[in-house]
Amino acid sequence: MSSSGILIQLFRVWARRPELARSIAGWGSYYFSRRSALTLRQRELVIDRTTALCGADYEWAVHVVCFAEKAGLDAAHLASLADGRPTDDCWHTTDRAVLEAVDEFHATFDLSDDTRANVVAVTDEDAALDLVLVCGWYHAISFAVRVLRLPREPGTEPISAL
Repeated sequence: MSSSGILIQLFRVWARRPELARSIAGWGSYYFSRRSALTLRQRELVIDRTTALCGADYEWAVHVVCFAEKAGLDAAHLASLADGRPTDDCWHTTDRAVLEAVDEFHATFDLSDDTRANVVAVTDEDAALDLVLVCGWYHAISFAVRVLRLPREPGTEPISAL
C-alpha cells in the first residue's frame, strides 16, 4: 500500500510474482523506515530527482503525492527537482550536496572524491552509501515503470506539469 492507502499499479505488477514482491518489500521496509541513514527529506530528494532525470512520470507522481509535503518540499522545490539545478536558491547546503551527488551519479554512474566528501560532510558515511543505493534502486524502478508504460495514478501530475 502507498502512504495514501491505495494499492498502486506498480505494486499490483509485483504481486503477480510473490517472491519478487517479498524481496522488494524487504528493501522498501528498510529505506522507508527510520533505520535508513537518510532522513525522509533526503530520501525523497534522491527519489524525486532520480525519477525526474529518468523521465519516470509514474514514479515521480506517486512520490510527490505521497511524500512531498511530509518531506517539506514546496512548489519551488518540486519545480527545481523536475527541471532545475542543485544551485537553485530554494536549496540549503545539505540539500545541494545530496542533489549534486544524485546528478553526478546519474550522469557518470560514479561520484568524484569531492562530491562524495561533500555528501559525507553534510550527512555521514552511512547516509552517503544509502544515497547511492536508493539512487540506483530508483533508476531500476524508473526503467521498469517506463518499460511497463504504467499510466499515472488518478490525481497525479506528470513531471512536465511543474
